Amino acid sequence: MLVVLGKALFWDMQTGSDGRTACATCHFHAGADHRAQNQLSNAHGAVQVNYTLGADDFPFHVKSNPNDRGSTVVRDTPAVAGSAGVFRRLFGGVIAGDPFDLGEDVSGESLPFTLHGLNTRQVTSRNSPSVINAVFNVRNFWDGRASDIFTGSTPFGDSDRGLRAVNIDSGTPVAEAVRITNASLASQAVGPLLNEVEMSYIGRTWPAAGRRILALRPLALQQVAADDSVLGRLANIEGRGLNESVTYLTLVRAAFRPSYWDSEQLVDAAGAPSPEAEYSVAEYNFPLFWGLALQAYQATLVADDSRVDRFFDGDISALTQQERQGMQLFQGRGECQVCHGGAEFTLATFSALERLGPVQIGGRGGNAAGRDTGFFRTGVRPIGEDVGLGDVDPFGTPFSVAVQRNPAARQGVQGLFKTPGLRNVEFTGPYQHNGGQSTLEQVVDFYARGGDFPEGGNLGPDIENHNLSDADRAAIVAFMKALSDDRVRFERAPFDHPELCVPVGHVEGEDRKLVADSGTPQFRRSAADRWAGIPAVGRNGNRVALQTFEELLRGAGADGSRAHSLQDGCRIFE
Repeated sequence: MLVVLGKALFWDMQTGSDGRTACATCHFHAGADHRAQNQLSNAHGAVQVNYTLGADDFPFHVKSNPNDRGSTVVRDTPAVAGSAGVFRRLFGGVIAGDPFDLGEDVSGESLPFTLHGLNTRQVTSRNSPSVINAVFNVRNFWDGRASDIFTGSTPFGDSDRGLRAVNIDSGTPVAEAVRITNASLASQAVGPLLNEVEMSYIGRTWPAAGRRILALRPLALQQVAADDSVLGRLANIEGRGLNESVTYLTLVRAAFRPSYWDSEQLVDAAGAPSPEAEYSVAEYNFPLFWGLALQAYQATLVADDSRVDRFFDGDISALTQQERQGMQLFQGRGECQVCHGGAEFTLATFSALERLGPVQIGGRGGNAAGRDTGFFRTGVRPIGEDVGLGDVDPFGTPFSVAVQRNPAARQGVQGLFKTPGLRNVEFTGPYQHNGGQSTLEQVVDFYARGGDFPEGGNLGPDIENHNLSDADRAAIVAFMKALSDDRVRFERAPFDHPELCVPVGHVEGEDRKLVADSGTPQFRRSAADRWAGIPAVGRNGNRVALQTFEELLRGAGADGSRAHSLQDGCRIFE
């Protein structure tokens, strides 16, 4: 039942403050996001709001000689291809069971994500990584801030020393510490729901979110396939969502011990009974339920049946000659496995940590924390634009254990990012933490020339020119595409899902000016959304394969020959 709860929460658009933004909004496509309009952000300058990315916009950093990182720069932008989240709005409260929070627009011409006096959806400052196979990562997020220690309501592990749950075993609510190991997916899951760019209005709290969401009928706005591999037995066959008798609270009751929800006593914001108490125990414990349920669901999203796997299992015919050549280059002269090693094709995993052990600063494994491997400085962008692992969390605690012990070492570990796995990479473009490359060919060119910004030296592998021929590069790309699992390609179980509508930019009128949202009076300063439908799919998957980001930019697949071409209409808001 925990997986049922997690899958429903992950895909439910009602969980965002606007009632339209789910976790899946940024992870609907092979666990990632391949939208192209209104997907740019820039912490270091302006971007063209509501811009539609095209093939000619990539890569973001262009050299006159793509094989020589020292050649003349033809084009460079510090912009990031991220993911569109929510509008900038102040939280105004909740009504239990309503599909959205109360709120009001925050506006101002000098604020980002504003055009023609209207607010647009905000865009994240990093590209959305895939959640598929993320269960194997020791830490999650690009900068590793989602700790493998889950403490109940924040991503930050042991640096968050608050009491994050209420237990009623003693007969009265008592606040208790939460510390669950090997749980970075739970730590990651509690980040976006209160993030004011991704899913939350400014000022929303966990208990408030719990009050509204626990009373909801799961996925009430969205179709659920009768043969959904997890949710099908509870699907409302006559309409949308799950059965009329099901709420998120009933799912919580089925998945968690009564000591975390079965109480009529109210608690305050600190989890203690008091005359001013206003939250139920279940509402207070909502982040615990949310994190563990989403972790349980995402732990089922394991892709391990590619043609490469079948080759390693002894089927020599599973790979073409070109793909076998690419594998040899990947493992040999190309040195790709130095970062993308192991069955997961990343060293940021528990198996790599067990295999290699802690690797200290400057070691070949690229570790900056003296604890886990898999974080490298590869010269994608200048360190000053995004310091990555070297940054500090909201509690003022550096993410790096080495930095905690020696603050003077902070500068030495900046600019490191988690190595993503390469399984299904064919479908997870755009690439890198800034989304600055649209094709695998561009990614291979980047590494073949030794990166773009090798300032301050590299921690971990030597990123250098490998003198790869055109045939070599094509072979490496072919090998990486052979890492795709057909269950992901066609969204077969466990990668099937409910219906979803995703915002794909904003409506433009005369002179390409944005059109205001006329449907909601309190949000007249918000631009009207354009929506694309992602139809529900059951355990047997789609008839056609997922569209790649490169195909999206070229318009290939818009004729129905690819899934998720973002051409389907959204029926939810009809």
